Amino acid sequence: MSEIANLTAVELLAHYRDKTLSPVEVTADTLLRIERYNPVVNAYCHVDPEGALQAAGASEQRWLKGEPCGALDGVPSSIKDLTLTVGMPTRKGSRTTSDEGRWDVDAPFPAFMRQAGAVLLGKTTTPEFGWKGVTDNPLYGITRNPWNTRMTAGGSSGGAGAAAALNLGVLHQGSDAGGSIRIPCAFTGTFGIKPTFGYVPQWPASSMTILSHLGPITRTVEDAVLMLQAVARPDARDGLIGAPRTTPWLSMGDNLKGLRIAYSPNFGYVDVDPQVARVVAQAVEGLVQLGAHVEQIDPGFSDPLEVFNTLWCAGAARLAGQLTEPQRALLDPGLLRIAEQGEQLSLNDYNAALEARAMLVSRMAAFHEHYDVLVSPMMPITAFEAGHNVPPGSGLGEWMEWTPFSYPFNLTQQPAASVPCGLAANGLPVGLHVVGARFADHQVLRVCQAYAKAFPTSHLQAPKIL
Repeated sequence: MSEIANLTAVELLAHYRDKTLSPVEVTADTLLRIERYNPVVNAYCHVDPEGALQAAGASEQRWLKGEPCGALDGVPSSIKDLTLTVGMPTRKGSRTTSDEGRWDVDAPFPAFMRQAGAVLLGKTTTPEFGWKGVTDNPLYGITRNPWNTRMTAGGSSGGAGAAAALNLGVLHQGSDAGGSIRIPCAFTGTFGIKPTFGYVPQWPASSMTILSHLGPITRTVEDAVLMLQAVARPDARDGLIGAPRTTPWLSMGDNLKGLRIAYSPNFGYVDVDPQVARVVAQAVEGLVQLGAHVEQIDPGFSDPLEVFNTLWCAGAARLAGQLTEPQRALLDPGLLRIAEQGEQLSLNDYNAALEARAMLVSRMAAFHEHYDVLVSPMMPITAFEAGHNVPPGSGLGEWMEWTPFSYPFNLTQQPAASVPCGLAANGLPVGLHVVGARFADHQVLRVCQAYAKAFPTSHLQAPKIL
């Protein structure tokens, strides 16, 4: 394994400045590792070696002149296969899309990454149209967890999570409308944040509209902040964009002295695997050691699954409604099923869900008047067998039922992150969920950065083929 395989974006940029590494050798090394490991985990559905090396060569020339074009110049990166990217196919994991030609326009995220100098390696795998919390699709097959290749990497940004776990590229774009950044991060031992809704622009708009956030998946908090600084900027094409962020994303510090943290082991209604609960409880003790004032208390809402499902199914119905009957017949049966459920919803059903969402927003705003952040397990379980939408033998019906900690905060549009906090007894990663008030992303990142620095976790060198 090369030394390059262990380097973060921050470290790579320091090497580029010192001229001890070049973007070309880093990109070439990364492409070799993708060639070696991607057939095992299926993190990438499209790789563009020629385009990546060309971009790396241009970056190398800029660094030789001491004139980098941006804060990510020469850093190998990926884009999720839901996001339009110039020169690359955007198949969205669906047989209803065409592989003819390439896009001639970038969505905001890859456009901003290119402007910052990032080297785009390719597109990471997603379930069809990002519809579920695991990553497999009729077009590209199953994405597997590098920690145990029999297991799922989670989803819908499972390709990005698997790539980050193996450092097949350093910076990875995810999207999260119900947990799709945080689920794969918890399952793959990586870091990811769903920033406050509207900070990172989306165009074209997601079918899940007000639920959908874009954000980074990386190995470190500092790398995620680098990425956020590059992409959290206004784009006039996004009709849902919020006010631009003017405060720093992260205030560096080694302790959490004075921070008010609410710790909820189960939200009052979630059945958590004991091995996950133990790891998370130990992580919370670590937050106390770092100076935080931690109080065990539930956030005080009942499970909003019905509200979330109404909005989610309505979004699936809008998506399927744009397809012809022959195209609908090609869809993942699970996606078609929830689209058909959405087609049965009335306008009153939808409006009632919006009203309930507004009440939850208000409830959490009041909660955060007393607590800076809320922490909990990210997932109640560890990764389960790949190729299944729900854990085999669980008796669950839909994927949303096994990720109860994630979707409430898509409804409220709050910043929420998964930071790795150790391994369960079965050897699989566990994530600590950190949630902040809307627009208080800096508090979430402060907790994650301080925790990760004080209690670092191990990273993979190669997939574990079990």
